[in-house]
Amino acid sequence: MALLIKNARFIATMDDEDRELKDQDILIEGPAISAIGPGLKAPPGARELDASRHWVFPGLVNTHHHLYQTLTRCLAPIQQAELFPWLQYLYPIWAGLTPDGVRAGALVGLAELLKSGCTTAGDHHYVFPRGQSRLIDSEIAAARELGIRFHPCRGSMSLGKKDGGLPPDSVIQDEEEILADSRRLIDKYHDTKPYSMCRLALAPCSPFSVTRSLLEKTGELARRHGVRLHTHLAETKDENSFCLEKVGLRPLAYMKEAGWLGGDCWYAHGVHFNQEELEELAGAGAGVAHCPASNQKLSSGAAPIPAMLALGIPVGLAVDGSASNDGSNLLAELKEALLVAKAAWGIDSLNARQVLAMATRGGAALLGREDIGSLAPGMAADLFLVRADGVDYAGCHDPVTALVTCGSSETVDMTIVNGSIVVEGGRLLTIKEEEVAREGNEAARELLEKAGIA
Repeated sequence: MALLIKNARFIATMDDEDRELKDQDILIEGPAISAIGPGLKAPPGARELDASRHWVFPGLVNTHHHLYQTLTRCLAPIQQAELFPWLQYLYPIWAGLTPDGVRAGALVGLAELLKSGCTTAGDHHYVFPRGQSRLIDSEIAAARELGIRFHPCRGSMSLGKKDGGLPPDSVIQDEEEILADSRRLIDKYHDTKPYSMCRLALAPCSPFSVTRSLLEKTGELARRHGVRLHTHLAETKDENSFCLEKVGLRPLAYMKEAGWLGGDCWYAHGVHFNQEELEELAGAGAGVAHCPASNQKLSSGAAPIPAMLALGIPVGLAVDGSASNDGSNLLAELKEALLVAKAAWGIDSLNARQVLAMATRGGAALLGREDIGSLAPGMAADLFLVRADGVDYAGCHDPVTALVTCGSSETVDMTIVNGSIVVEGGRLLTIKEEEVAREGNEAARELLEKAGIA
Protein backbone atom coordinates (compact mmCIF):
# COMPACT_ATOMS: atom_id res chain seq x y z
CA MET A 1 0.00 0.00 0.00
CA ALA A 2 1.18 3.52 -0.77
CA LEU A 3 1.45 6.18 1.92
CA LEU A 4 1.67 9.95 1.43
CA ILE A 5 2.99 12.06 4.30
CA LYS A 6 1.70 15.56 3.53
CA ASN A 7 3.02 18.98 4.51
CA ALA A 8 5.59 17.82 7.05
CA ARG A 9 6.55 20.83 9.12
CA PHE A 10 10.21 19.73 9.06
CA ILE A 11 12.10 16.83 7.47
CA ALA A 12 15.69 15.96 8.40
CA THR A 13 16.64 13.86 5.38
CA MET A 14 20.23 13.05 6.44
CA ASP A 15 20.80 12.52 2.71
CA ASP A 16 24.08 13.09 0.87
CA GLU A 17 23.44 16.84 0.93
CA ASP A 18 22.14 16.89 4.52
CA ARG A 19 18.98 18.64 3.33
CA GLU A 20 16.53 19.91 5.90
CA LEU A 21 13.13 20.61 4.36
CA LYS A 22 10.03 22.48 5.47
CA ASP A 23 6.40 21.96 4.49
CA GLN A 24 7.11 19.14 2.05
CA ASP A 25 5.75 15.68 1.34
CA ILE A 26 7.11 12.12 1.37
CA LEU A 27 5.58 9.49 -0.91
CA ILE A 28 6.11 5.87 0.13
CA GLU A 29 5.30 3.04 -2.26
CA GLY A 30 5.90 -0.50 -1.07
CA PRO A 31 9.01 -0.76 1.11
CA ALA A 32 10.71 2.35 -0.28
CA ILE A 33 10.48 6.11 -0.58
CA SER A 34 9.55 7.07 -4.14
CA ALA A 35 9.58 10.88 -3.88
CA ILE A 36 10.19 13.81 -1.54
CA GLY A 37 9.05 17.31 -2.40
CA PRO A 38 6.19 19.84 -2.33
CA GLY A 39 2.76 19.16 -3.75
CA LEU A 40 3.08 15.41 -4.25
CA LYS A 41 -0.07 13.55 -5.28
CA ALA A 42 -1.24 10.32 -3.68
CA PRO A 43 -1.75 7.38 -6.04
CA PRO A 44 -5.17 5.65 -6.02
CA GLY A 45 -5.78 3.76 -2.79
CA ALA A 46 -2.97 5.47 -0.88
CA ARG A 47 -3.35 6.53 2.72
CA GLU A 48 -2.70 10.22 3.24
CA LEU A 49 -1.31 11.57 6.53
CA ASP A 50 -1.40 15.22 7.53
CA ALA A 51 2.06 15.93 9.00
CA SER A 52 1.69 19.69 9.32
CA ARG A 53 2.24 19.36 13.08
CA HIS A 54 5.09 16.85 12.80
CA TRP A 55 8.84 16.70 12.43
CA VAL A 56 10.10 13.73 10.40
CA PHE A 57 13.42 11.92 10.86
CA PRO A 58 15.08 8.82 9.39
CA GLY A 59 14.57 5.70 11.49
CA LEU A 60 17.22 5.27 14.16
CA VAL A 61 19.63 2.32 13.95
CA ASN A 62 20.59 0.46 17.12
CA THR A 63 23.99 -1.19 16.60
CA HIS A 64 24.49 -3.13 19.84
CA HIS A 65 22.07 -4.67 22.33
CA HIS A 66 21.46 -7.74 24.50
CA LEU A 67 17.72 -8.16 24.37
CA TYR A 68 17.58 -11.04 26.84
CA GLN A 69 18.87 -8.67 29.52
CA THR A 70 15.48 -6.95 29.67
CA LEU A 71 14.58 -9.84 31.99
CA THR A 72 17.22 -8.83 34.58
CA ARG A 73 16.79 -5.09 34.80
CA CYS A 74 17.23 -3.09 38.00
CA LEU A 75 18.51 -5.90 40.21
CA ALA A 76 19.50 -4.17 43.44
CA PRO A 77 22.75 -6.09 44.25
CA ILE A 78 24.53 -4.90 41.09
CA GLN A 79 23.51 -1.27 40.82
CA GLN A 80 26.95 -0.22 42.07
CA ALA A 81 28.99 -2.86 40.20
CA GLU A 82 31.49 -2.42 37.38
CA LEU A 83 31.49 -4.76 34.38
CA PHE A 84 33.36 -7.85 35.59
CA PRO A 85 31.57 -8.28 38.95
CA TRP A 86 28.32 -7.27 37.24
CA LEU A 87 28.75 -10.13 34.74
CA GLN A 88 29.78 -12.62 37.40
CA TYR A 89 26.57 -11.94 39.33
CA LEU A 90 24.36 -12.24 36.24
CA TYR A 91 25.86 -15.24 34.42
CA PRO A 92 24.28 -17.81 36.81
CA ILE A 93 20.89 -16.13 36.37
CA TRP A 94 21.19 -16.07 32.58
CA ALA A 95 22.03 -19.79 32.72
CA GLY A 96 18.27 -20.32 33.07
CA LEU A 97 17.39 -18.77 29.70
CA THR A 98 15.00 -20.69 27.43
CA PRO A 99 13.66 -19.98 23.93
CA ASP A 100 10.39 -18.70 25.42
CA GLY A 101 12.25 -16.42 27.82
CA VAL A 102 14.47 -15.07 25.06
CA ARG A 103 11.41 -14.37 22.92
CA ALA A 104 9.72 -12.51 25.78
CA GLY A 105 12.82 -10.41 26.44
CA ALA A 106 13.19 -9.64 22.74
CA LEU A 107 9.57 -8.52 22.46
CA VAL A 108 10.05 -6.11 25.38
CA GLY A 109 13.31 -4.63 24.13
CA LEU A 110 12.29 -4.38 20.48
CA ALA A 111 8.94 -2.82 21.44
CA GLU A 112 10.78 -0.14 23.42
CA LEU A 113 13.06 0.50 20.47
CA LEU A 114 10.18 0.92 18.02
CA LYS A 115 8.43 3.34 20.38
CA SER A 116 11.61 5.43 20.54
CA GLY A 117 11.98 5.80 16.76
CA CYS A 118 14.31 2.87 16.13
CA THR A 119 13.55 1.00 12.89
CA THR A 120 16.63 -1.26 12.65
CA ALA A 121 17.93 -3.20 15.64
CA GLY A 122 21.16 -5.11 16.00
CA ASP A 123 21.32 -7.59 18.86
CA HIS A 124 24.28 -9.50 20.29
CA HIS A 125 23.11 -12.73 21.94
CA TYR A 126 26.00 -14.74 23.35
CA VAL A 127 24.58 -16.71 26.32
CA PHE A 128 23.61 -20.28 25.35
CA PRO A 129 22.90 -22.46 28.39
CA ARG A 130 23.51 -26.16 27.83
CA GLY A 131 20.83 -27.70 25.64
CA GLN A 132 19.51 -24.33 24.44
CA SER A 133 20.72 -23.81 20.88
CA ARG A 134 17.76 -22.17 19.09
CA LEU A 135 17.69 -18.88 20.95
CA ILE A 136 18.50 -16.67 17.95
CA ASP A 137 15.49 -18.19 16.19
CA SER A 138 13.30 -16.95 19.05
CA GLU A 139 14.63 -13.42 18.66
CA ILE A 140 14.04 -13.44 14.93
CA ALA A 141 10.47 -14.63 15.46
CA ALA A 142 9.89 -11.75 17.90
CA ALA A 143 11.30 -9.20 15.46
CA ARG A 144 9.05 -10.48 12.68
CA GLU A 145 6.03 -10.30 14.97
CA LEU A 146 6.74 -6.65 15.78
CA GLY A 147 7.79 -5.64 12.26
CA ILE A 148 11.24 -4.23 13.04
CA ARG A 149 14.24 -4.58 10.74
CA PHE A 150 16.60 -6.95 12.54
CA HIS A 151 20.33 -7.74 12.53
CA PRO A 152 20.84 -10.63 14.97
CA CYS A 153 24.48 -11.23 15.87
CA ARG A 154 25.12 -14.89 16.67
CA GLY A 155 27.27 -14.52 19.74
CA SER A 156 29.30 -17.19 21.49
CA MET A 157 31.39 -18.00 24.53
CA SER A 158 33.87 -20.87 24.53
CA LEU A 159 36.36 -19.92 27.25
CA GLY A 160 34.90 -20.92 30.60
CA LYS A 161 36.09 -20.25 34.10
CA LYS A 162 37.94 -23.56 34.41
CA ASP A 163 40.11 -22.59 31.41
CA GLY A 164 40.83 -19.05 32.58
CA GLY A 165 37.83 -17.21 31.14
CA LEU A 166 35.25 -15.12 32.97
CA PRO A 167 31.93 -16.97 32.32
CA PRO A 168 30.93 -20.14 34.18
CA ASP A 169 31.11 -23.34 32.16
CA SER A 170 27.30 -23.70 32.30
CA VAL A 171 26.84 -20.96 29.67
CA ILE A 172 29.60 -21.78 27.17
CA GLN A 173 29.57 -24.02 24.09
CA ASP A 174 32.26 -25.93 22.23
CA GLU A 175 33.60 -24.59 18.94
CA GLU A 176 31.95 -27.11 16.64
CA GLU A 177 28.52 -26.50 18.15
CA ILE A 178 28.98 -22.74 17.76
CA LEU A 179 30.22 -22.93 14.18
CA ALA A 180 27.55 -25.42 13.12
CA ASP A 181 24.76 -23.25 14.51
CA SER A 182 26.31 -20.16 12.92
CA ARG A 183 26.23 -21.86 9.52
CA ARG A 184 22.64 -22.98 10.09
CA LEU A 185 21.47 -19.48 10.96
CA ILE A 186 23.19 -17.90 7.97
CA ASP A 187 21.68 -20.46 5.60
CA LYS A 188 18.20 -20.07 7.08
CA TYR A 189 17.88 -16.36 7.76
CA HIS A 190 20.57 -14.18 6.15
CA ASP A 191 18.90 -12.13 3.41
CA THR A 192 21.13 -9.94 1.22
CA LYS A 193 18.37 -8.49 -0.96
CA PRO A 194 17.65 -4.73 -0.88
CA TYR A 195 15.30 -3.76 1.97
CA SER A 196 16.05 -7.06 3.69
CA MET A 197 14.39 -7.36 7.08
CA CYS A 198 16.96 -9.81 8.50
CA ARG A 199 20.72 -10.06 8.11
CA LEU A 200 23.08 -12.04 10.30
CA ALA A 201 26.45 -11.21 11.83
CA LEU A 202 28.80 -13.48 13.76
CA ALA A 203 29.83 -12.19 17.15
CA PRO A 204 32.06 -14.03 19.66
CA CYS A 205 31.43 -12.24 22.93
CA SER A 206 34.77 -10.76 23.97
CA PRO A 207 38.49 -11.45 24.35
CA PHE A 208 37.89 -12.71 27.90
CA SER A 209 35.18 -15.27 27.01
CA VAL A 210 36.30 -16.96 23.77
CA THR A 211 39.39 -18.79 22.57
CA ARG A 212 41.64 -17.46 19.86
CA SER A 213 40.82 -20.53 17.82
CA LEU A 214 37.12 -19.62 17.86
CA LEU A 215 37.89 -16.04 16.84
CA GLU A 216 39.90 -17.24 13.87
CA LYS A 217 37.41 -19.87 12.73
CA THR A 218 34.47 -17.49 13.14
CA GLY A 219 36.24 -14.85 11.06
CA GLU A 220 36.91 -17.36 8.31
CA LEU A 221 33.29 -18.55 8.35
CA ALA A 222 31.89 -15.03 8.24
CA ARG A 223 34.02 -14.00 5.30
CA ARG A 224 33.21 -17.19 3.44
CA HIS A 225 29.52 -16.33 3.70
CA GLY A 226 29.80 -12.55 3.36
CA VAL A 227 28.47 -11.64 6.82
CA ARG A 228 29.88 -9.05 9.17
CA LEU A 229 31.82 -9.51 12.42
CA HIS A 230 31.05 -7.98 15.80
CA THR A 231 32.35 -8.19 19.38
CA HIS A 232 32.92 -6.18 22.56
CA LEU A 233 36.29 -4.46 22.62
CA ALA A 234 38.21 -2.00 24.78
CA GLU A 235 35.21 -1.55 27.07
CA THR A 236 37.01 -1.47 30.42
CA LYS A 237 40.44 -1.22 32.01
CA ASP A 238 39.87 -4.72 33.39
CA GLU A 239 39.61 -6.04 29.84
CA ASN A 240 42.92 -4.41 28.91
CA SER A 241 44.56 -5.96 31.97
CA PHE A 242 43.06 -9.39 31.23
CA CYS A 243 44.39 -9.39 27.66
CA LEU A 244 47.84 -8.19 28.68
CA GLU A 245 48.03 -10.87 31.37
CA LYS A 246 46.68 -13.76 29.27
CA VAL A 247 48.08 -13.08 25.79
CA GLY A 248 50.58 -10.27 26.28
CA LEU A 249 48.68 -7.91 23.98
CA ARG A 250 46.18 -5.09 24.26
CA PRO A 251 42.70 -6.05 23.00
CA LEU A 252 42.95 -4.49 19.53
CA ALA A 253 46.37 -5.99 18.84
CA TYR A 254 45.02 -9.39 19.91
CA MET A 255 42.03 -9.07 17.59
CA LYS A 256 44.29 -7.99 14.75
CA GLU A 257 46.44 -11.09 15.18
CA ALA A 258 43.27 -13.19 15.08
CA GLY A 259 42.24 -11.60 11.77
CA TRP A 260 39.61 -9.32 13.25
CA LEU A 261 40.59 -5.90 11.94
CA GLY A 262 38.87 -4.74 8.78
CA GLY A 263 35.99 -2.90 7.20
CA ASP A 264 33.64 -5.80 7.92
CA CYS A 265 34.18 -5.50 11.71
CA TRP A 266 32.53 -3.28 14.26
CA TYR A 267 33.23 -3.24 17.98
CA ALA A 268 31.00 -2.32 20.89
CA HIS A 269 32.25 0.42 23.24
CA GLY A 270 35.85 1.31 22.28
CA VAL A 271 36.21 3.29 25.49
CA HIS A 272 39.90 2.54 26.04
CA PHE A 273 41.45 2.73 22.57
CA ASN A 274 44.58 4.88 22.56
CA GLN A 275 45.51 7.30 19.75
CA GLU A 276 47.64 4.76 17.90
CA GLU A 277 44.80 2.25 18.00
CA LEU A 278 42.31 4.84 16.76
CA GLU A 279 44.53 5.52 13.78
CA GLU A 280 44.76 1.80 13.11
CA LEU A 281 40.97 1.49 13.25
CA ALA A 282 40.60 4.37 10.81
CA GLY A 283 43.08 2.85 8.39
CA ALA A 284 41.30 -0.50 8.46
CA GLY A 285 37.78 0.94 8.16
CA ALA A 286 36.58 -0.84 11.30
CA GLY A 287 33.74 0.80 13.23
CA VAL A 288 32.53 1.37 16.79
CA ALA A 289 29.10 1.07 18.41
CA HIS A 290 28.91 3.85 20.99
CA CYS A 291 26.98 2.94 24.18
CA PRO A 292 27.06 6.10 26.32
CA ALA A 293 24.44 5.25 28.95
CA SER A 294 25.88 1.79 29.63
CA ASN A 295 29.41 3.13 29.79
CA GLN A 296 28.34 5.65 32.39
CA LYS A 297 26.26 3.25 34.49
CA LEU A 298 29.07 0.67 34.72
CA SER A 299 31.67 3.41 35.21
CA SER A 300 33.57 2.15 32.18
CA GLY A 301 34.55 5.64 31.02
CA ALA A 302 33.84 7.98 28.12
CA ALA A 303 34.60 6.69 24.63
CA PRO A 304 36.73 9.13 22.57
CA ILE A 305 33.97 9.62 19.99
CA PRO A 306 35.05 13.10 18.82
CA ALA A 307 38.53 11.76 18.04
CA MET A 308 37.01 8.79 16.20
CA LEU A 309 34.83 11.04 14.05
CA ALA A 310 37.77 13.33 13.30
CA LEU A 311 39.69 10.32 11.96
CA GLY A 312 36.75 9.12 9.88
CA ILE A 313 36.07 5.98 11.95
CA PRO A 314 32.49 4.77 11.36
CA VAL A 315 30.53 5.29 14.58
CA GLY A 316 26.98 4.17 15.35
CA LEU A 317 24.84 4.56 18.43
CA ALA A 318 23.51 1.81 20.71
CA VAL A 319 21.58 1.25 23.92
CA ASP A 320 23.66 -1.83 24.88
CA GLY A 321 22.20 -4.43 27.23
CA SER A 322 19.04 -3.43 29.00
CA ALA A 323 20.51 -4.53 32.31
CA SER A 324 23.46 -2.15 31.94
CA ASN A 325 21.26 0.68 30.76
CA ASP A 326 17.89 -0.45 32.12
CA GLY A 327 16.12 0.82 29.04
CA SER A 328 15.95 0.26 25.30
CA ASN A 329 15.13 3.86 24.42
CA LEU A 330 17.42 4.76 21.54
CA LEU A 331 16.04 8.28 21.30
CA ALA A 332 17.17 8.93 24.88
CA GLU A 333 20.64 7.68 23.94
CA LEU A 334 21.11 10.67 21.62
CA LYS A 335 21.11 13.07 24.55
CA GLU A 336 23.42 10.78 26.52
CA ALA A 337 25.90 10.76 23.63
CA LEU A 338 25.87 14.53 23.31
CA LEU A 339 26.24 15.33 26.99
CA VAL A 340 28.90 12.76 27.86
CA ALA A 341 31.03 14.07 25.00
CA LYS A 342 30.70 17.65 26.21
CA ALA A 343 31.51 16.63 29.78
CA ALA A 344 34.53 14.51 28.85
CA TRP A 345 35.97 16.17 25.75
CA GLY A 346 34.88 19.81 25.79
CA ILE A 347 31.98 22.03 24.84
CA ASP A 348 32.73 21.96 21.09
CA SER A 349 33.48 18.23 20.90
CA LEU A 350 30.12 17.10 19.49
CA ASN A 351 26.90 18.69 18.26
CA ALA A 352 23.31 17.54 17.82
CA ARG A 353 23.56 16.94 14.07
CA GLN A 354 26.63 14.76 14.49
CA VAL A 355 24.76 12.71 17.08
CA LEU A 356 21.75 12.27 14.79
CA ALA A 357 24.11 11.25 11.98
CA MET A 358 25.65 8.59 14.23
CA ALA A 359 22.22 7.23 15.07
CA THR A 360 21.14 7.01 11.42
CA ARG A 361 23.79 6.95 8.69
CA GLY A 362 26.52 5.90 11.10
CA GLY A 363 24.56 2.90 12.26
CA ALA A 364 23.72 1.92 8.69
CA ALA A 365 27.43 1.98 7.82
CA LEU A 366 28.33 -0.30 10.73
CA LEU A 367 25.73 -2.83 9.60
CA GLY A 368 26.85 -2.63 5.98
CA ARG A 369 23.53 -1.20 4.80
CA GLU A 370 23.23 1.23 1.91
CA ASP A 371 19.41 1.23 1.87
CA ILE A 372 18.70 2.70 5.32
CA GLY A 373 19.86 5.67 7.41
CA SER A 374 18.54 8.57 5.31
CA LEU A 375 15.39 9.77 3.59
CA ALA A 376 15.68 9.90 -0.20
CA PRO A 377 14.02 8.29 -3.22
CA GLY A 378 15.05 4.65 -3.42
CA MET A 379 15.89 4.36 0.27
CA ALA A 380 13.92 2.07 2.57
CA ALA A 381 10.85 3.76 4.01
CA ASP A 382 12.16 3.71 7.59
CA LEU A 383 11.25 6.88 9.47
CA PHE A 384 9.56 8.30 12.54
CA LEU A 385 7.42 11.32 13.26
CA VAL A 386 7.22 13.38 16.44
CA ARG A 387 4.54 15.91 17.34
CA ALA A 388 6.13 19.34 17.18
CA ASP A 389 3.20 20.92 19.01
CA GLY A 390 3.53 18.86 22.18
CA VAL A 391 4.63 20.16 25.55
CA ASP A 392 8.01 18.38 25.21
CA TYR A 393 9.00 20.72 22.40
CA ALA A 394 7.26 23.94 23.42
CA GLY A 395 9.67 26.86 23.04
CA CYS A 396 12.10 24.94 20.81
CA HIS A 397 13.52 26.63 17.73
CA ASP A 398 15.73 24.03 16.02
CA PRO A 399 14.05 20.63 15.45
CA VAL A 400 17.27 18.57 15.35
CA THR A 401 18.64 20.03 18.57
CA ALA A 402 15.19 19.70 20.12
CA LEU A 403 14.98 16.01 19.21
CA VAL A 404 18.40 15.30 20.70
CA THR A 405 18.13 17.37 23.86
CA CYS A 406 14.44 17.69 24.74
CA GLY A 407 12.72 14.51 23.60
CA SER A 408 11.45 11.60 25.62
CA SER A 409 10.10 8.19 24.67
CA GLU A 410 6.58 9.64 24.62
CA THR A 411 7.42 12.05 21.79
CA VAL A 412 7.47 9.48 18.97
CA ASP A 413 4.02 9.65 17.47
CA MET A 414 4.59 7.28 14.55
CA THR A 415 7.23 4.78 13.45
CA ILE A 416 7.29 3.38 9.92
CA VAL A 417 9.43 0.38 8.96
CA ASN A 418 9.80 -0.80 5.38
CA GLY A 419 6.75 1.24 4.41
CA SER A 420 4.49 -0.18 7.14
CA ILE A 421 3.21 1.82 10.12
CA VAL A 422 4.13 -0.13 13.26
CA VAL A 423 3.64 2.62 15.87
CA GLU A 424 0.81 5.16 15.66
CA GLY A 425 -0.26 7.61 18.31
CA GLY A 426 2.67 6.35 20.37
CA ARG A 427 1.23 2.81 20.52
CA LEU A 428 2.36 -0.40 18.86
CA LEU A 429 0.05 -1.63 16.11
CA THR A 430 1.50 -5.09 15.50
CA ILE A 431 1.12 -6.51 18.99
CA LYS A 432 -0.70 -5.72 22.23
CA GLU A 433 1.66 -3.84 24.54
CA GLU A 434 -0.06 -5.20 27.64
CA GLU A 435 0.69 -8.74 26.46
CA VAL A 436 4.34 -7.87 25.82
CA ALA A 437 4.66 -6.49 29.35
CA ARG A 438 2.86 -9.46 30.89
CA GLU A 439 5.05 -12.01 29.09
CA GLY A 440 8.19 -10.07 29.97
CA ASN A 441 7.32 -9.90 33.65
CA GLU A 442 6.43 -13.58 33.76
CA ALA A 443 9.66 -14.63 32.05
CA ALA A 444 11.70 -12.39 34.36
CA ARG A 445 10.07 -13.90 37.44
CA GLU A 446 10.70 -17.44 36.22
CA LEU A 447 14.34 -16.66 35.52
CA LEU A 448 14.96 -15.37 39.04
CA GLU A 449 13.08 -18.26 40.59
CA LYS A 450 15.33 -20.73 38.77
CA ALA A 451 18.36 -18.92 40.17
CA GLY A 452 16.90 -19.02 43.68
CA ILE A 453 16.69 -15.25 43.93
CA ALA A 454 12.98 -14.42 43.62
